[in-house]
Amino acid sequence: MKTALLIVVALLSGLADAMPTDWPRASAVPGGVALIELEGSSDTAPAVTFEGDRVMVVPREGGWLAIVGIPLAREPGAALLTIQQGVNRLTRGFTVAGKTYRTQALKVAPKHVDLSAEDAARVEREQPHIRATVATFSAAAPATMRFISPVKGPRSSSFGLRRVFNSQPRNPHSGMDIAAPIGTPVVAPAPGRVIDTGDYFFNGQSVFIDHGQGLVTLYCHLSAISVTPGTEVKAGQKIGEVGATGRVTGPHLHWGVALNRAFVDPALFLDSASGAP
Repeated sequence: MKTALLIVVALLSGLADAMPTDWPRASAVPGGVALIELEGSSDTAPAVTFEGDRVMVVPREGGWLAIVGIPLAREPGAALLTIQQGVNRLTRGFTVAGKTYRTQALKVAPKHVDLSAEDAARVEREQPHIRATVATFSAAAPATMRFISPVKGPRSSSFGLRRVFNSQPRNPHSGMDIAAPIGTPVVAPAPGRVIDTGDYFFNGQSVFIDHGQGLVTLYCHLSAISVTPGTEVKAGQKIGEVGATGRVTGPHLHWGVALNRAFVDPALFLDSASGAP
């Protein structure tokens, strides 16, 4: 008999409260995370994709759990997972709810808005590499998905904020900004492997960490980098120092969390008991 997979969205009636604390908090909105139960008797995890991207699947009692990152640009409404279990291929739906993020209008120097031809060419060269790094999908599941804060300081700009520079709208903010003086240590929020470091036009000096199965974090605008690609890091291990490199107006850490290639709200992964900003 073919293995049956029954999917229930984690946000339904109390399920989120019953989930272990080392999973991110469920929030099935643009820029959020959907936790979706996959029930079945197979000892092998099903291969799950969401809109063409491989999705993290971890074991849970009685089956498996798909942990799905929802892109900020995703329209609310019906969404579909594709599930491959052996020779069986199924599709199951869930709903992406709407969410309104704040808008902030700023007046800044023109150099922070308009790119020169040389700078635009540099950005065009860098973006494919950054996108490929964020798309990393390694086989092992993360050791944990509840993070400590990578730096101590107040949150200066939240995820999803839409900035308007000199009356020119920009894409919503894809990470969390934490204000701190230059030189403040930045630490890994969870175990992982450094997969890239570099100096990029927008991001400045940056570190990318692979935590497993499509969960990738990045740390931007650093003044110093303390690790190299291939380094295995532990939670709390120093990876760099806060700076103001790249396209910024002042020192801070831009912290991004990507899940199945979608940047999602880092606050959903923070353990509030361990120094969240």
